[in-house]
Amino acid sequence: MVQIASWDTSVHSSSHTMVKLTTCLLLLVAAVQAKLPVTPISQLRAESHRNKALVARSQDVNAAFPAHTIQIPIDHFPKSSRYEPHTTAKFNLRYWFDASHYKEGGPVIILHGGETSGEGRIPFLQKGILAQLAQATNGIGVIMEHRYYGGSLPTRDFSNKSLRFLTTEQALADTAYFSKNIKFPGLEKYNLTAPGTAHILYGGSYAGGQVAFLRTQYPDIFWGAISSSGVTKAIYDYWQYFEPIRQEAPQDCVHVTQNFVDIVDNIIIHGKNANTTRELKNLFGLGRLRDADFANALSSGITGWQSTNWDPAISGKSFYQYCGEITSDRYLYPVTAEQKASAKRIIEAGGHGREAPEILPQLLNFVGWLNKSTLESCSGQGQTAEECLNSYDEAFYKQDNADQSWRAWPWQYCNEWGYLQTGSGAPKNIRPVISRLIDLPYTSNICKQAFGITKPSNVDLVNKYGAFDIEYDRLAFIDGGSDPWKEAGVHATAARKRPTSTNKPFILIPDAVHHWDENGLYPNETTAELPPQRIKEVQAEEARFVKEWMKGKGSPILNHVGLILTANVSFSLFSSPRRMEA
Repeated sequence: MVQIASWDTSVHSSSHTMVKLTTCLLLLVAAVQAKLPVTPISQLRAESHRNKALVARSQDVNAAFPAHTIQIPIDHFPKSSRYEPHTTAKFNLRYWFDASHYKEGGPVIILHGGETSGEGRIPFLQKGILAQLAQATNGIGVIMEHRYYGGSLPTRDFSNKSLRFLTTEQALADTAYFSKNIKFPGLEKYNLTAPGTAHILYGGSYAGGQVAFLRTQYPDIFWGAISSSGVTKAIYDYWQYFEPIRQEAPQDCVHVTQNFVDIVDNIIIHGKNANTTRELKNLFGLGRLRDADFANALSSGITGWQSTNWDPAISGKSFYQYCGEITSDRYLYPVTAEQKASAKRIIEAGGHGREAPEILPQLLNFVGWLNKSTLESCSGQGQTAEECLNSYDEAFYKQDNADQSWRAWPWQYCNEWGYLQTGSGAPKNIRPVISRLIDLPYTSNICKQAFGITKPSNVDLVNKYGAFDIEYDRLAFIDGGSDPWKEAGVHATAARKRPTSTNKPFILIPDAVHHWDENGLYPNETTAELPPQRIKEVQAEEARFVKEWMKGKGSPILNHVGLILTANVSFSLFSSPRRMEA
């Protein structure tokens, strides 16, 4: 569980306090985004508790950036049978804003909150790309929360009946309504609604897909949009999530992980020897877990890749700790060294007997790492390993009252987006980095148990907006070359290659993971190394083309050679230092 410290949001707070605030909230966001292929029930429960605590904190009217609300229709599509029975009611959608840089004529820059509480985005009002764009354009920085997340709840509970209004098209319509009707407190003398005032969108990940769709679906409302790590193509079996990790992560770590996966799958899937399977699970102290939950728990090291960031203060530490320990040839945990005989039998049963001398310390270090990183945390919360890592509990999944905020994102991916991250989907010629036990029946179990959904997600409801081919004037795509979500966006291997221009920026940041352009540092936090040069340059480029958008007003823009960064092009104006080590 992420610890949420008390904090002071005063603009005049000390740098130390503000760093703690920013670190705390951004770590929370990372915790929400970087999950196991299947989220254990204990984590779903904790997620709901965190959300409740954040919403309660947001009621502080003395905060530097208090939460405001705007009333928005629950149902924007009264003629669609999809939302029957219809309602004419409205709900309070939360937003936060900073007008400290505003001068008359400046734009409204909206950072889309995405699939988490908007509270976690508040630091971006002061540092990061939102603050930079607002300052560069004399604009207003805004964080807009997504319906059914945080405190923006259209309904009294999270039942299927209530969640029928949680769809991509309803969420898009919320943002359009917001921009056409917003009146910022204290700025009522200005007409800041779109299209009279330029509204420019920024979003990362799921929110990146949202802002791209908004630019194409509501072009008369939104003057421009920046989609960072935007997922524009919904994919049901998203086994490709692990491809950038397999290809871009430190290769010694990848190789060792693949060996572990091979051993596990050879024993459980192909060996089918109950005694050997039991010995394997007992080695990790997970003897009572179901096979798939066991494999899911073992993936916790490699899946930490998404949480890495160029800023050490907010970067997840688990990935590099995992890699550092499993690639060591020394026994790092004396207690696990006592299990050499059992580990050797497992390695041999898993088909790697010839490599046993090399794999033995690696495997036992993995056992020690998992115990330290996960099992000790479970026991510290008064839970057994089985209680902590179990994903099967029909009674839990049936809960749908107002406290079950965890239901929102699964509802979306079960119905529309997919993104079930499997090991089984990887082609046979690829050595996966997670077990093939993690398959569609396992990853979709929550859909069946929580919502009664037994069919694949209807990805056409998302892909109708353009998928890999989406493009529009003043719609920018910024992606990380090492991002696990790259294969669901316009820089995917399967997508067409494009040039870049001021009018249609198309930039791939080398050695970058998940929307690395979004966060930033205060001036007194910067060093010679931080932010990395490639991050400073891409953020400066974003400010440059947005300023051009503001004065260009649709005039043709020439291409800028040298910003064409694709997976297959090594030349760029951006420097490409070694990937951050932690």
